[in-house]
Amino acid sequence: MTVALVPTDDVLADVLPSPTLLANGMAVPELRSAFRRIENWRNVRAVAMVWVSTGLLAYLGVRFGPLAALAVFVLMGPTHARVAILMHEAAHKLLFSNKRANDLVGKWLLAYPAFVPITLYRRSHFAHHREEFGPDEPDMAFYRGYPCEPRDLLRRLVRDALGVSGYKNLKALVVATTKRSSQRVALSIFAVQAVLFGLLWLGTGAWWSYLVFWWLPWMTQWRVLNRLRAIAEHGGMSQSDDRRLTTHNVTQHWLARFWFVPYNTGWHLAHHVDMGVPWHNLPAYHEELQRAGYVTDQITFKNYLELWRSATTLPPDESDW
Repeated sequence: MTVALVPTDDVLADVLPSPTLLANGMAVPELRSAFRRIENWRNVRAVAMVWVSTGLLAYLGVRFGPLAALAVFVLMGPTHARVAILMHEAAHKLLFSNKRANDLVGKWLLAYPAFVPITLYRRSHFAHHREEFGPDEPDMAFYRGYPCEPRDLLRRLVRDALGVSGYKNLKALVVATTKRSSQRVALSIFAVQAVLFGLLWLGTGAWWSYLVFWWLPWMTQWRVLNRLRAIAEHGGMSQSDDRRLTTHNVTQHWLARFWFVPYNTGWHLAHHVDMGVPWHNLPAYHEELQRAGYVTDQITFKNYLELWRSATTLPPDESDW
């Protein structure tokens, strides 16, 4: 079975409210607090493991020669995905229950290493959550224009892989250092990059380790992974109060979870139904949506390849244009 890119009315079950869910899909108050509970030490471990694995991979890439370096370069794409998703948790104030700790770690250990001004990201991301595909949607460039011809998506991915998209982001950050309103944040981000440069050089003995194992993956392959994930989340969907029409639902498999949808971010429909549910509770919340009949097989892609295939398959009357 191939799922339509945008679900049609006949496959959207009208099952809410239910005994456990409100009309908007959020859990009833007596259950919501459990779904929204933040496991602080689990997130401490997640942040620590990202940086321990980054340092270890960089060391192995230098220690064991060119083939190992190439393997580490490839593995740094998923590493950037992990940093980005943990930063996303911090932006939602879901990383730690202590908001000061949440913002400090989110800024200095996640956002700034990923070249992201988290305050600006939080503002734009909340605009995305308020009304997907609305007039204030900040990520429309990632979501519109689907379905498209396969060559159109390929062109975008090649541009990402060659660093064109990364260059635009980096250039904007450099320009921000010259403006009084953004200078402090931009310089802080570059200061964190300088610290990373020094730490990786110190830990590996190779001055180039930061460039090959952190900056270059961010400029190139992370852009590819980020675009593919964005398409898988909202590509080609529509503006609606029903989150099933704004957000895709995809069956999760371990390889995709390792590569570009870590920390349960692949349960993205559940995240958009209630953005106050932290990552470790999204699978359970997704199961609750399934039990209620809100999420069904008819609106679920069996894997990401099926979704991307649908996103690059034009209707018959349009493919001949």
